[in-house]
Amino acid sequence: MKTRFLSAALVISLLAAIPALAADTYTFDKAHTRIGFTAQHLVISTVEGRFKDFDGTITLDPNDISKSSVKVSIKTASVDTDNQSRDNDLRNSEFLDVAKYPEMTFVSDKVEKRGTGYVATGTFTLKGVSKTIELPFTLGGPIDDPWGNSRIAVQASTKINRKDYGVNYNQAMKNGTALVGNEVTINLTIEATKKKK
Repeated sequence: MKTRFLSAALVISLLAAIPALAADTYTFDKAHTRIGFTAQHLVISTVEGRFKDFDGTITLDPNDISKSSVKVSIKTASVDTDNQSRDNDLRNSEFLDVAKYPEMTFVSDKVEKRGTGYVATGTFTLKGVSKTIELPFTLGGPIDDPWGNSRIAVQASTKINRKDYGVNYNQAMKNGTALVGNEVTINLTIEATKKKK
């Protein structure tokens, strides 16, 4: 009787562990990842930029996407728009205030399938302000790369209003329109890997 009880307990323990083992953690491959953004300039054109220093992980359960998650941390001082003067302006207190707020983050609360893609809903924090946003994305992989690692790819895009996060600077032109648009589009192109054991 005791042996049967122990065997049953062992089987239950193993079954309970299966969902946890099904989820794999992938780390952003920085050489093949771009965290970019676009914003309107002078109403008629668009400025593109990116952040060059970041870290991120994706926990993926391909059997149950709702058990997946994502976490991203971005160094605000790494902003790069290919213009040194503009980048210095973006780092000052009227924009990102990098001295006071060195990081922006996104941490998902849930991931769900919608239509042909997925949506990660979570908390985005910028300049000390945290708000819930939705991040629609598509997923490629997992596949085995030539070096024996498992690799996934994510394409994601969402829009935020910079003023919701205290990025309030603006200058009105003669016709009354804003020099810099309030809406910022965030574009993510991510490759992430799970090292071979």
